[in-house]
Formats: sequence, structure tokens, C-alpha cells
Amino acid sequence: MHIVVIGTGYVGLVTGTCLAEVGHNVTCVDIDEQKINKLIAGDAPFYEPGLGDLIKKNQHADRLHFTVKLQQAVGTPDAIFFALPTPPNGDGEADLSYVLQAAGDVATLLTKYTIVINKSTVPVGTAQKVRDVIAAKTKTPFDVVSNPEFLREGFAVSDFMNPDRIVVGTRSKKARAVIEEVYKPFTQNSVPLLIMDEASSEMTKYAANSFLATKISFMNEVANLCELVGADVDLVREGIGLDERIGKRFLNAGIGYGGSCFPKDVLALHKIANHHDYDFKMLQTVMDVNRRQKHVIVDKVVARYGENLSGKTFALWGLAFKADTDDMREAPSLDIIRELHGRGARIVAYDPEAVLNAKRIIGNEITYVHSAEEAAQGAHALIIATEWKEFAAADVHGLAKALKDKTVFDGRNIFELDDMQAAGLTYVSIGRKAQNA
Repeated sequence: MHIVVIGTGYVGLVTGTCLAEVGHNVTCVDIDEQKINKLIAGDAPFYEPGLGDLIKKNQHADRLHFTVKLQQAVGTPDAIFFALPTPPNGDGEADLSYVLQAAGDVATLLTKYTIVINKSTVPVGTAQKVRDVIAAKTKTPFDVVSNPEFLREGFAVSDFMNPDRIVVGTRSKKARAVIEEVYKPFTQNSVPLLIMDEASSEMTKYAANSFLATKISFMNEVANLCELVGADVDLVREGIGLDERIGKRFLNAGIGYGGSCFPKDVLALHKIANHHDYDFKMLQTVMDVNRRQKHVIVDKVVARYGENLSGKTFALWGLAFKADTDDMREAPSLDIIRELHGRGARIVAYDPEAVLNAKRIIGNEITYVHSAEEAAQGAHALIIATEWKEFAAADVHGLAKALKDKTVFDGRNIFELDDMQAAGLTYVSIGRKAQNA
């Protein structure tokens, strides 16, 4: 099938590349000429494991193409995916301007029946808004379909190629037939294709992300209580995660969720509820807990060193909001840096992938180095903000020699308590008893 994907962010580029990988002829469109030129050269504009190799492979196979010229891409495609940003506006609602602009642009270029598939995360009712915009500008037959994505940064390629379900919102039999053909490479391998109305499909995306964010905030609350009562949150997590009704995933205690999805999607769903005069109390609590949790590590640092941190140097391992990505959006590290810097501390940071993005956001307020070991050398204490595997594999005895105060504040619980004690480190983590050297 001939497929056009408008937008080459995380969702659009992964969608387009993976659809090409299963045999479709895909053209990805973006207004950012610099980004498109980079993609034409075979370079991914952001870090996502496995994506760069797939881009090059499918370009070489002549199944994946990139352009800034929408009119060249749209004309005879079977399906057009919208994978456009929907950032929160000033009051937290999803900004649909990019989506609706694309709808208007596409409308004037349609020459045959086409389905427009909304992959962006959008409020309930967006499919109808897109339909209205297109219908006002063309007599060519079309359908608008909702098809939310469920991709995790750091695992996006794997998630797309091995989905646990594909959710589609459409009441059109004709559109359903096209969608079934698009996703046939997946459904023939027994991946469930869930067809529902557009509103339910749009709500499914927000409900899924908000529920996962709720699990994270709940476990962070449990972790904070564990510290007060002398329990170990890791043991509690194991004890409840084996319950099939609860499941193991998204139960790790830490310093809050970040990234491009959970923060804005929870807020957007809360705003949708407000518009319908419904007080979604749980979502407000989830956001409040997450906001507070991002400050937990700083609270622990202040408890040990006092409010005035002048003259103290802290190594910071991890800048991205999670491992296996260079995404700095809503990263807890930003809150940690801002608060420590405001108290006079010097920060020496290392991240395997996110340093360039961090420099764009933070500038020269902190010092950037090229390895975890370099960051720790001579610092008074270490703060761990991202759960990169290379951090968990660090030599803790060498770490004890490198740190002046032999102290580690671990916001991701990547080390075992016994190992840190054996290394002679004071180890302060989340939801577990502090180990004093």
C-alpha cells in the first residue's frame, strides 16, 4: 500500500519506518527541512534503539522516502497518517492547531478515496473536527479514522513491530477494509485489531496513559510510606506484582514520571473531564503526587547537607527522563538541577545520549562530562536520576573511592543495599532504608 505519514517526531518516524519494514511504500513529510535532509542522508534526528538501522534498510529497499513537499506526497495514497504534536496550551488542553492545519492542507490535495488516520494523541471529538475541516474543502470521498499509538520511548520500534493490540476508531466499513490491509502483516500473526467508534478510540489512549501514570504515582506514595514504617518498597513491589490482577510493570518506585506523553495526557484528560463538569479527583492527585515526587531526592540531599549547598559538588548520572532515550521533556533531572543550583551547588552531569538536548535547555549552568566515572571523580556525592544500564553495572568500590563523602542518592533504586554497604557507601534510595557507611 502507498502510505503517507505527516510528521517525523517519535511517533511519525517510528510509524513510517515500521510500516515500510513490513512492506508498505511510505513517504514521510515534515516542514522541518533540516530534519528531512538529515533523514534523507540516513540519519535519525533523535535517539531510539534500532530506528536508525531500519531507516537505512528501508531507504535502500526504496520503501521509505522523505520530503518537505506535501503536494508531492499526497495525491494517490491509500492512507494518510497524522503524527503531529498536540502540546498542552496555556490552560493544559491539547493544542490541535497542527492537526487541523494539516487537515486543511491535505483536503485540497486529495484526488481519490483516502482514509486520514489520526495517530496523534487527541481529545475526544477530534476525529469529527478533522472530518469537518476536510469536508469544507473537498468533494473527494474520504474517511477519518482514530488510531492511537501505544509506544514507549526506548522501546518504540519493538512496541510497533510487536504490539499487544491495535486500536482503531471508525464506523466506516470502507475505512475498516483499508485499515485491515494496512495492519494485515500484524493481524495475520494474531495481533488483536480492536475496532470501535472514534470517541472510544480517542478515550482509550488517554485512559491507558493516565492509568499507567496512576500506577507510578501510587507506588511512589507506597515508597514514601515504606520509608516511614521501615518496609522495603522493592519487596512490596515483588509481592504485589505477582498478583495477576495488578501485574509487574510500572511498579518501580522513583522520582516521578516525565517525557512527552504521561504529563500532558494526564493533564489533558483532566481538562476534558472539567469541560464536562466532572471532577476527576484521582487525576488531580496523580499529578500532585508526581509533582512532589520530583523533589524527593533534593529533600534527601538537604536533610543530609542542609539548605545551603555552596561549596558542594554533586555528580548527576542521567539527564533524560528515562533510559534508552535522549528526551528531556519533563525530566526529573531538570527539577533536581534547578533546586540544587539555586542552593549554590555545583553539578557535574553525564548521560549517554541526552547531553546535547540538555545543553539546549539548561545551557552552561552545569558541567557536562563524557563518562559516569568522570562525573563522580572528586564530587562530594552522587545523584542518580535515570536508570541507564551502564550505571547499574558501575564498580561501586571504585565509586566509593571517587566520592569525597562516599554518598549516593539513588532516585531509581538501581543498586542493591548489601552491595552499597559492602562498598562502604552511604546509600539513600527511594522507599528503602538508608544504608550508612
